[in-house]
Amino acid sequence: MKNKPLIIAAGGLVLNEKNELLMIHRRGKWDLPKGKLDKGESIEQCAVREVEEETGLRNIRLGQLIGIGYHEYFDKYLGEDVIKESHWYAMTADSTQPLIPQTEEDIADIRWVKDAELRKCLENTYPNILDIVEKARVEGLVD
Repeated sequence: MKNKPLIIAAGGLVLNEKNELLMIHRRGKWDLPKGKLDKGESIEQCAVREVEEETGLRNIRLGQLIGIGYHEYFDKYLGEDVIKESHWYAMTADSTQPLIPQTEEDIADIRWVKDAELRKCLENTYPNILDIVEKARVEGLVD
């Protein structure tokens, strides 16, 4: 992973009052909302902004940092492989808000999920998402 550009990003594991986890469906996989850090903003500001932009949620309450994950991917804008460092935060939001997928980011669906549906979503996700959800479970932040 040396000598590859590092992209800093942040996002959230968002729970509602029913203890359901917010999942987004993008490019054929279930994912968590996250995105790149903008110049001049803090990691925490980035995490909340990206969740708002990708899901339409407002009044998000930021919790503790759950962890930092890394993965490699091909960045079509840079034309090369990069390393993304994603900072993941626990968040809460009210489930009565409308969910609005950010279609320009290829988000096709957004759902609050729990139990069997969550397990099904996690069967079709990325290894780094499995890792952070498991870390949140161990810390008692997600069932």
